[in-house]
Order: sequence, then C-alpha cells, then structure tokens
Amino acid sequence: MNRPAPKIAAEKVIGLGHTALDRLMPMHLWIDRHGTVIHAGPTLARLEGAPLAGRAWNEVVTLRRPRPTRRVEQLVRMQGVPLKLSLNSAPDLSLKGHVVALPEDQGALIHLSLGISLIDAVGRFDLTLQDFAPTDLAVELLYLNEAKAAVTGEFRRLAQQLNGARVLAEVEAATDKLTGLANRRGLDGTLDRLVAARKPFALMQIDLDYFKAVNDTHGHAAGDAVLRRVGSILRAHCRNLDLVARTGGDEFVIVFVELVDPVQLAQIAERLIALLEVPIVVRGTECHISASIGISLSTCHDRPDPDRLLQEADVALYASKRGGRARATIASDPIGD
Repeated sequence: MNRPAPKIAAEKVIGLGHTALDRLMPMHLWIDRHGTVIHAGPTLARLEGAPLAGRAWNEVVTLRRPRPTRRVEQLVRMQGVPLKLSLNSAPDLSLKGHVVALPEDQGALIHLSLGISLIDAVGRFDLTLQDFAPTDLAVELLYLNEAKAAVTGEFRRLAQQLNGARVLAEVEAATDKLTGLANRRGLDGTLDRLVAARKPFALMQIDLDYFKAVNDTHGHAAGDAVLRRVGSILRAHCRNLDLVARTGGDEFVIVFVELVDPVQLAQIAERLIALLEVPIVVRGTECHISASIGISLSTCHDRPDPDRLLQEADVALYASKRGGRARATIASDPIGD
C-alpha cells in the first residue's frame, strides 16, 4: 500500500531543485530513511507507467547484486558499489545503479541507468534524447544507433535501387527494342524453363512474306512501323502465358505453353495469316505482307531440345514457303532423337 509522499524541499536536502535533479538524473529514486519514494526521475516514471512517489523503493525495483535486500540500511551500506537491479514492471529490463546516502539520515538517492538494456528500452518505451541526461553515455549510443539506422536505411534503399536496376537491365537484355517483344535471349530463357519444368509446348515460327518489298519501296521507317504492327497483332492473339518473340529482321516465334493440339494450332496459324494479310497503313500508304508459318511440338520427343525444336519449326516454315507461302506447316517428320 502506498504511503503519502512526504513534502520535502529538494533544495534543503540536496541543494538542487526537483527540476535540476530530474535533468541531471532522469532515472533516480529519492527515498526516505524508511524506503518510501519521495521523488522519482521522469524517465524512470515513464518506464514504470505510473506515479512512484509514496511507494516502497523495492516495489519499484529489485536489487539483484551484489546481494538482494529490501532494507534501506543495508542498501546504504552498498554506497560506492556497482548495483545490478531490475524494474519490477519489466523484469527483463536490466538496470545498473549506485546509491548515495543523504546527510542527517534524510534517506538516499539511487541513481539508475539502462546499461545494456538501452536499445531495447528505447524501442519499447519510445524514449528520445530528452529522456536522458546530456552527459549520459546513452546519448552517444542513441546517436550511434540513429546513425546506424540511417546508414542501414540508405544501404537498403540503394540495394533496392540497384536490384531494380539489375532487374530492369535483365528485362531490357531479353527484350526487342523495336517491338517490345522478347528477343532471342528472352526466347531461349523461356524454352529452358519450360523444358526444365517438363511442360508441353508448341513453337510457331513466322516469317513475313513480301516484307523486303515494303522496305525497298517505302523505306526502313515504314518497315519498322510494319514490324511494330505485326508484333501488336501477334501479342493480341496470344494468351498471357504464351510468349511472342522477334528473333530476326522479319522473323517471329510464338511459344504456346501447354497447347500442343495440331488442329487448334493450325486454326490459330490460319487466323494469324489472315490478319497479317490485311494491309497495314503507314502514313497514308498501304503496306502489303503475308506470312509463312512452321510449327513444331515438344511432345514429339521424350526429351525436348529447344534448338532441335526450333530447327524443326524452321524446316516446316520453308516447306510452307515452297508450297506457295501464306500457309502453315506442322513438322511431321521430327528430327531424330
């Protein structure tokens, strides 16, 4: 049960007012000769979360070393000896301290500090520099901790920035700059992943017919516009899980993931050819192209090899060209395993 705190003027006993005492020792306990808390530093009161005046000192802290005691006279005999204590409201919070006897049997001052519990207490109780004496080593440690946090945050920001730049560089390295489609590197990476995951897929190799005539007649700017339009058409008529790549000047490859039905693939190829035969208007001029297509299936092999499948699609493509262009051929004689 709390006792009424005696009304004692700090100036008469210590020579300092409470304000000055609190600033110099924000974690002190001033106790009378009976062990009742007369006054407590503001930081200690903040840690406790309740008024301390009028309470017994051992209700606030527990002396651990050099030896436990509850008696004021035994505590005072430990003057000059380093004390180890714990806060009763937070027993895991280790405190350091020392005790000084006041003259004329006026009790004692117990000066406390957080020691190794500093960083933990700062985080748990939201302490700031104002909660410590200006000369307290804790201030220096807080500065160091804040500096460390700032440096760590900056390193984290730079790491994220560098990682973002790395990812962007990887994406750019796998992207065709003219069309925004995947390039040969992006295609190879996708095929390697599909083979490793043992997912079935089809390759549709597309070569534009009459594209050279567009370049020769209307110029390379018109040719580039046609290539960009072709890329948009191909991408718009594929699923999100499929990949569209530009692998050469007027050569494209579509990877159909888990779609290996020859009938469906033939229908898609016919639809794409029809779309590409629609004149592409560039600056008021109609550009006419078509497409020849060759298709290979990963399911034709027990162990699919991307290079072999691309070669099979290429052979099928040239069979389409020999057959009169603007048509699709599915590889019917896979290159031997």
